[in-house]
Order: sequence, then C-alpha cells, then structure tokens
Amino acid sequence: MKYNWIDEYLLAKPGVTKDLQPEWNWIRYQIGGKMFAAICLDDDDKPYYITLKLEPLEGDFWRKQYEDIIPGYYMNKTHWNSVKADGAVPDDILKDLLDSAYRIVLGSFSKKKQKELTQLISCCGSDEESQKNVEDRAERLRG
Repeated sequence: MKYNWIDEYLLAKPGVTKDLQPEWNWIRYQIGGKMFAAICLDDDDKPYYITLKLEPLEGDFWRKQYEDIIPGYYMNKTHWNSVKADGAVPDDILKDLLDSAYRIVLGSFSKKKQKELTQLISCCGSDEESQKNVEDRAERLRG
C-alpha cells in the first residue's frame, strides 16, 4: 500500500480506536463506536481500498478530481468514498479527506459527547500534563 502512514496518522487523533471486522476483512477506524474510515483488505490481507465518510458534495467533487477516488466500496455511495490503496491521490489530499471524515463523524455527537471522546484524561490530567508531572518528579528525584 502506498499510504503506509495511515494507521499512525489516524490513531494519533483523539478518541480514535481501530478494530478488524473479520466478516469484511476491513480494518475500521472509529470514534465513539462510529466508523469514519476503513482499510479494505483482500483475501491475502493486502489493502485495496481506503474507505472514508465525506459530505456528499465534497465526495462528488473529489471523485471528479481523481479517478482513484470512487463511490464507497460496499457502502452508501452518497456518503462514503473509496480511494485505491495504490492510487495516485497525493498524501496531503488523502490526509485532508481523512481529517474531514473524522470531523464529520465527531460532529454527529452532542457537544458533551464530543468533549468526552476527545479529552485524553488520565488520573493526573491530560497526557501532556501527565508527562510533564512525570518529568518534574524525575527531575526532583535527580536533584
């Protein structure tokens, strides 16, 4: 697959989880249990499509721009689009499309639920705060 960065890119987004849907042989990326993107695998577990959710007009626009973007493979053709895994869609365009898919699905939740899904809270605050607390404690112990 040309887009080897997808897994790391999507999992870096707040609240994203992934699983394998064995009946379809798809790696699904979800937020709050709702799929926004998937990597469709063939019988040899090789990616052949990246499927993602877009607003209908946006999907229609991008399908006209790139022949490697088609209506969603085995999905609702109005809201879902598939990108050929070895196609010619530039990385930055695909990242924008994936970002849009994430925002669309995240936006389908209430504001309260959006906040719950995107806040990375641990017992000590956000991950960034936790890391700083660990670094501060380590510095005090050294000093």
